[in-house]
Amino acid sequence: MDPLLPFLHPNPGWNSTDLQKLPKPISSIPSGMIGKHCILELYDCNKNKLNDESFVRTTITLSAKISGANLINLITHSFNPQGITALALLAESHISIHTWPEIGYGAVDVFTCGEQTMPERACDVFIKEFSAKKFSLKTLQRDTPNFLSKSEQ
Repeated sequence: MDPLLPFLHPNPGWNSTDLQKLPKPISSIPSGMIGKHCILELYDCNKNKLNDESFVRTTITLSAKISGANLINLITHSFNPQGITALALLAESHISIHTWPEIGYGAVDVFTCGEQTMPERACDVFIKEFSAKKFSLKTLQRDTPNFLSKSEQ
């Protein structure tokens, strides 16, 4: 290993006492939902669709619209020999997808804030459009402690 890059070392000098200094989780503090974060795994998808940048752009745009989100910007990148990464910047947060056509897999992340958006609907679009034969969807509630909310100030 290059001695000039110590930050890449698997043990960068941390020890167990450093970890004990981390703040405690706030799971016991009452909170209010500020958004939903969906993590979608797509399996056995159409490999051609997963490697088609135009198709990915169209699908991510449609998913934003169907979810009720406002698309601000969309950036995509095609990898050689295959695979695509796309990121949609939303007024409400973001949607991203990373594809591995060689194994028929896509990893999707949809995070939206506010009550008017429905990130699960965006996920439905990805499942359908990429012809996923199997999928896994996890939905997390994003919270903020009540003491940080504007109503408590």
